[in-house]
Amino acid sequence: MELATEVAHRGVLVVTYDFPFIAFSRRHPDSRDVLEASCRAAIVAAMQCRPASPLFVGGRSLGGRIACDVVAEGGEQTASVQGVVVVGYPLHAVGRSDAPQWGRLRDVPVPVLMVQGARDVFGTPELLRSGLSALPTKSQIYEVAGADHSLAVASGANLIEEDVYEKMYDEIVVWMQGIVHADAARQGPRPHRHRIDARLGQQLRSLRRSIRP
Repeated sequence: MELATEVAHRGVLVVTYDFPFIAFSRRHPDSRDVLEASCRAAIVAAMQCRPASPLFVGGRSLGGRIACDVVAEGGEQTASVQGVVVVGYPLHAVGRSDAPQWGRLRDVPVPVLMVQGARDVFGTPELLRSGLSALPTKSQIYEVAGADHSLAVASGANLIEEDVYEKMYDEIVVWMQGIVHADAARQGPRPHRHRIDARLGQQLRSLRRSIRP
């Protein structure tokens, strides 16, 4: 939730959702059909909030895998998706780096940003890079220094956790802006909304820094 809040503070409208098993505090995940239907419903809700805005889909761990699968499958709900942001992609079981489960990740037709902790036991950034060549141009892996699968930064790593997170939030938004601007350039002149959104993001960041203890 903090990641969604911080990205929103940078001028991005963020719509969050929970899978039913999380919402009802159940231990075992829902069926794949239910997971994918939940993701598609969230996409529809986001489009209804601001239909003219660029649309990105994302998720954390299982949510990121499901987001990739849904976008790879395609359909009316995902036709406007410009990119996917995945935080902590679960590529393999703990200790099974020899058996990566790529799922439909390599079939995603839009750029993917993979935000992966350097110490992620479910898939290191190095292992994920081996599949990056199959993804569209501008796909990228952002390695979170010193972080594990939950993005907790190791103590004693000579890193300031707040600085690591601030850089990560900024990188996510910068990557999204790069995708939007590239698409806009291909499609020709469009309204000045993106420049307005960028100025608003700068103002919000300045305000947030001014009120930080």
